Amino acid sequence: MTVKCSRGAFAFTGAGAVAVGVPGVVMFAVGLWGIDRGGMWRDEAVTFQVARRSLPQIWHLLHSVDAVHGLYYLLMHPVVAVHSGEVALRLPSLCAAAVTASLVAALGVRLARPRVGLWAGLLYAVTPMVGHFAQEGRSYALVAAGGAGGTLLFVRAVGGWSPGRGVSVGCGSMRAGCAVPRAPEGAPVGVSTQFPAPLEATGWGVYGGVVGCTVLLHEMAVFVLLAHGCALVLARVPRRVWWGWGRAAGGVMLVVVPLGLVSSGQAGQVAWLEPPGGGAVEGLLRGFAGPTLPVLGPYLLLIVLALCAPLARRGELSLPAVALPLLLVPPATLLAVSRHWPLFDDRYVLYALAGAPLLAGAAARLWGRRTRHVDAYAVPCLGVVGVALVFVAQLPVLRADRDPERRPDNLAAVSAAAARRMDHGDPVLFLPALARRAAVAYPKGFRGAADIALREPGPVSGTLYGRETGPGELRRRLAGLDRVWVVAEPYALRPGWYPPAPAEQVKLALVREQFVPRAEFVRKGSVIRLYVRKTSAEAEAEAGAGAAGVRSVGGRRTCRPVTRCRGRGAPPVPPRPARP
Repeated sequence: MTVKCSRGAFAFTGAGAVAVGVPGVVMFAVGLWGIDRGGMWRDEAVTFQVARRSLPQIWHLLHSVDAVHGLYYLLMHPVVAVHSGEVALRLPSLCAAAVTASLVAALGVRLARPRVGLWAGLLYAVTPMVGHFAQEGRSYALVAAGGAGGTLLFVRAVGGWSPGRGVSVGCGSMRAGCAVPRAPEGAPVGVSTQFPAPLEATGWGVYGGVVGCTVLLHEMAVFVLLAHGCALVLARVPRRVWWGWGRAAGGVMLVVVPLGLVSSGQAGQVAWLEPPGGGAVEGLLRGFAGPTLPVLGPYLLLIVLALCAPLARRGELSLPAVALPLLLVPPATLLAVSRHWPLFDDRYVLYALAGAPLLAGAAARLWGRRTRHVDAYAVPCLGVVGVALVFVAQLPVLRADRDPERRPDNLAAVSAAAARRMDHGDPVLFLPALARRAAVAYPKGFRGAADIALREPGPVSGTLYGRETGPGELRRRLAGLDRVWVVAEPYALRPGWYPPAPAEQVKLALVREQFVPRAEFVRKGSVIRLYVRKTSAEAEAEAGAGAAGVRSVGGRRTCRPVTRCRGRGAPPVPPRPARP
């Protein structure tokens, strides 16, 4: 392989090109497997419905909610305009994951040698957490690609040079195809800045631009700057490198501060997050290194072995000096912040996962030094076999992740259940309003049903799920109904739930006081329940609460049992009762 270093870029040919390209192809194949799950879950449904809106409507929405995902929605708008299917919704994430796998490999090639890049890229591609987000219509795979691309540009900018100046990229000897000198035996390999030319503003400018765009995709990507700063500390680079990086980081902060101010006003969206504990750390560890013990143990051992070697020499960016901060700093920082202001979720730091396979590849390279008598192609092949064994060990996890039931809900199943049960003109009430997500994502199942609480749809009102009518009008609309379908979140039908919004309180009170449940159809993440108006006898029986045989359902006591149905063989819906 030849690594061609120039003033603005570097290119890989021969073995390096293979090492960079193969992981991307493998990642695309793994992600394409089972990408059509037959249904979207709630977060994907938000992407789907927002991306289908016009650009002014998207801009209107971002003033009140989801500003942190604004750039992603704008990028998805033309994608959904071309084809508004679930596979098309997930294809950008799949392509981004494939690009990330190649970028991880390129980092390994750049900072070590082709086989290290090949191993690291393949290991990244077969990680179940990566495959999960490669099949999700959200921004996290794109953020991971931006983080890896920004890291590669960071390495290039630190190792900037001009013709006539030497720079060591640690690719080994000329036998390996390097067009640069080999580092001294036993020394950490990486990008040397001992004899650099004056750093060009364009290199740091491109780096800052990529990181800035990544931060606009999700503001939690800002922690990648801290990881790069720690890498500079470990490398003990000259002051002029700090000056170039500082200017680029300052430009990124000019982007993230306004976004942070806007999103802080929408903090209610993450109010469901809790301060992380030991379980969150363990889950992150298993997500990064592998959920199964046969993979997790050797993976962690390789990372420890990689850290046993010296991290870096003065003025040199080595592979461990770049990968270790990338792996540890963003998650550790977010975990620390979340102890006081809960913001942690493992998907927010997906981009940090790239550091784990790079460290494992660096450790495998140390082992490769002891096998110089082996054929030059045997060691890379042994590493590929090892990654294949990792893939086989995690195949059950990857297969299970393609099941729609692995997601928190399946809105397609909810819509299909509604289509089988509801007649044309049937009134439907969503409790709370966000339960309308199934009707927004899959309106066909609710076609003909009357949404009795809706005043303005989401695109018009600049909200996700529309603006509902006031309590007085809602009472008037319900007064003339003999029965009503309620599509609810499971927690909304529990006796102890009390909604904070007055409109939700009125909906809950009216349903419990004036109606009685007759049938229930449960789908993961949603409950569809048929309520019919109470008869005079039922009202009298409820007034004399305490009689034997009375049963509590949905927080109210009623003499009629609820028919609960979970499968397709559910009994027919009871006919409309006559008004008393």
